Amino acid sequence: MQKSFLIVLAIAIIGALAIFQIAPDLNGAIAFFTGAIIASVIFSLQSKTPASKTNSNEPYSGPTMTLYVGNLPYRVHEGEVKALFGEFGPVNSVRLVRDRKTGRRKGFGFIEMSEAGAKKAMAKLNEFDFQERTLKVREAKSQDSDKSDNA
Repeated sequence: MQKSFLIVLAIAIIGALAIFQIAPDLNGAIAFFTGAIIASVIFSLQSKTPASKTNSNEPYSGPTMTLYVGNLPYRVHEGEVKALFGEFGPVNSVRLVRDRKTGRRKGFGFIEMSEAGAKKAMAKLNEFDFQERTLKVREAKSQDSDKSDNA
């Protein structure tokens, strides 16, 4: 069974008990159906959230861009950075770079997100104060371009 059906069923039973307590002379079946109708209306209204507000676990499949983010606080976590950049568009991944020997964060990372969202994030978050640090947001350079520059 679907999770939403079970939630509506549980709320309907609770609603039926509440209605039956209010009006004990009411038939139990009528109280249950009244509770079910009220619960399904509440559940359908609650599930109609805008698509931009829902957090999907599926990665964005359109054109993406990888951003370099520098001057990050050392104590920041991937979830906090994802939430910050997620305000501008879908975020596929957040990679905060760590020192290999100590395991401490180095204060910079890379965010892969939708191209349109990345452009908005670059415009809004470059020079933005985040946890008492001023962020530096740029388009990330690929490793291939670094190798061709050195050749």
